[in-house]
Amino acid sequence: MVWWSVGASLYASNIGSEHFVGLAGYGAARGITMAAYELIAMHAFLLLGWYFLPVFLSARVYTMPEYLYKRFGGQRIRVYIAVISLLLAVFTKTSVALYTGAIFIQQAIGWNIYLSVIILLSITSIYTVMGGLTTVIYTDAAQFVIMIGGAIVMMVLAFQRISWEELQFLYPISIPSETMLSPNSSCGFPREDAFRFFRHPVTSDMPWPAMILGISVTVVWYHCTDQIMVQRTLAAKTLAHAKGGCVLAAIMKPLPLFAMVFPGMISRVLFTDAVACVDPDECEKYCQNPSGCTDIAYPKLVVNVMPEGLRGLMLAVVMSGLMSSLTSIFNSSSTIFTIDIWTRLRPKAKERELMVVGRVFILMLVAFSVFWISIIQASHGGRLVDYIHSMTSYLSPPLCAVFLLAVTWPRTTEKAAFWGLMLGLLIGMTRLATDLSFPEPHCGEIDTRPNVIAHWHYLYFGILSFCIIMTFTITVSLLTTPLPPKNTQGLTWPTRKLELINEDPTTEVTSQKDETVDTTEQGEPSLTRRVVDMFCGTGRTKQTTPTEKDLAALQKLYSLKESRLEKIILNISAVVVIASSWFVFAYFA
Repeated sequence: MVWWSVGASLYASNIGSEHFVGLAGYGAARGITMAAYELIAMHAFLLLGWYFLPVFLSARVYTMPEYLYKRFGGQRIRVYIAVISLLLAVFTKTSVALYTGAIFIQQAIGWNIYLSVIILLSITSIYTVMGGLTTVIYTDAAQFVIMIGGAIVMMVLAFQRISWEELQFLYPISIPSETMLSPNSSCGFPREDAFRFFRHPVTSDMPWPAMILGISVTVVWYHCTDQIMVQRTLAAKTLAHAKGGCVLAAIMKPLPLFAMVFPGMISRVLFTDAVACVDPDECEKYCQNPSGCTDIAYPKLVVNVMPEGLRGLMLAVVMSGLMSSLTSIFNSSSTIFTIDIWTRLRPKAKERELMVVGRVFILMLVAFSVFWISIIQASHGGRLVDYIHSMTSYLSPPLCAVFLLAVTWPRTTEKAAFWGLMLGLLIGMTRLATDLSFPEPHCGEIDTRPNVIAHWHYLYFGILSFCIIMTFTITVSLLTTPLPPKNTQGLTWPTRKLELINEDPTTEVTSQKDETVDTTEQGEPSLTRRVVDMFCGTGRTKQTTPTEKDLAALQKLYSLKESRLEKIILNISAVVVIASSWFVFAYFA
């Protein structure tokens, strides 16, 4: 893939329907601060292209669990990373994407949420299962154009209804008529600091130290080591094209602040009683969720503000975002399961078996995700992005710490990495269990949660967890026997290989020969067999050997060399990206 398709796929996979729903909903509830995730992620994309990706290419891996297997040896870390990645796919990706898409259909057409989920799954699974990664990346690129165009149109129409000056005056007084007196004084009232990024370090909804440090931990894990993001850059034809894709994705990251968060705040002004409802009965009436209705802010705006033709376009935009997210998750998760788990259980599994297993696993992933939707609805007062980011703050810090040490410090040992992950899992699951045991009270109810849950922000928890795991892993590494230097060659930043050294690139291609046979020798298969083969990816095709062109492309892919002109253009672009993020932060500080 070339740079523009890589960048478009990265952005489309990253920005899904949960951003349209979640960021707009948080903007309606509490203001702009959640957009800090997008601005800090600009730096994470550059970190992926300039620091992590050269190591992954040097290591010649297809999945992130596979990288840790090569880096440390042994199977236990590889299997654990695979399992936790799949759990995060369910908890924070698949179920969230389905939920947000269903909200849009519910608001636009009035259908039941679960009926909407079934329809979305039916449409999306067909081309994901039958097309593979190539289809996913190209459809992501097409949906990228649709998403950007539609989001900009919605932003323009929203600001035509409520100008920037009017928004700053009307948002602070957009209080629902059914607001009740309650011990929670902020219930139903917009925040006074809604238009500021940097908020009180203790009492605010997004303390500024937690915002800077805590978000950094989460976005480095997701953008630099998560299979969905890394898989797209690994599909680039050269390292320069991968970096170009990272720059393209990064430079688009400020857009959600203007095209999603601010329209969500405008939606609260226009539809205050519905979007900002506080009474559980009222909320049930407006959005079928007694915990709150801020997540309908964007769908409400689309349905009521856009003219009919553009309304259909915008629904297509959100469905594109949903499908690009789902297809990316399905493809990446099935890759992890088949390569890192199933082949451990059945080392001699044929390619045909792996293709079928990958499809069946997608169905199981979807089923559990649908079940988890009810948990999302009841979490964090109905605020979707709070749910997403709290889950990642509980489970991702150990992953971020271990990957950082694995890539950066050759002295890191397998025992230290494994037990660091186990300690991090124990800490994270303990906090997650207490969160689920003590849900946030509805408006008007007294908050009886323990102080550690009610008043300790999940981002602060993520910072603490990250520091504990880093310290623990470094300490244990120093106390255990290091790996021989030859075992870390090409697997860390200090030991990465800039070129293939004494290696024949044909080995990798020819060692993965397709186990199919020539169909011309066995006759034309039946219609039923062709349908099954199409769904399961088991169609019989004629064997071919790699051409000289194929081998030259493979050699170029594994090389980390860049031309002088490429370096200059990419480095200047990276500086522009960083300056852009700092400017937006400073403007809304």
